[in-house]
Amino acid sequence: MKFHAEHPESTSIIGHGAGWIQLPQNRVESSLILSSEGFLQAWQCNSFDALTAEDLQLIAQLARQQDAQVVLFGSGLRNRFPPVQWLRPFAQAQLGLETMDTAAACRTYNVLTGEGRKVLAALILE
Repeated sequence: MKFHAEHPESTSIIGHGAGWIQLPQNRVESSLILSSEGFLQAWQCNSFDALTAEDLQLIAQLARQQDAQVVLFGSGLRNRFPPVQWLRPFAQAQLGLETMDTAAACRTYNVLTGEGRKVLAALILE
């Protein structure tokens, strides 16, 4: 019996390192927002220190639009948490935000999409 992933291959992260992520169609060297449903958008947040409340509001809005079940936030080279007051858009939309370093977020994204979960990942590349 052969097993095949049910998610589109175009949404897989096939490699990652400091400052880059390899997708099947291209190598990305700037922060991005990616969903298991095929959504891909450059993200102007190039470091955790540049993160704003508006960035998180955008992520929550995109997660609702993509009907995401899980939202992953890759905070860069190390795990850092945004201020609690910036998480209000997620609470209002009844969405959780899982925060981890970007490498862990890439691995988690692949596992969850492989399970067929609807995932939105906002990944800071430093």
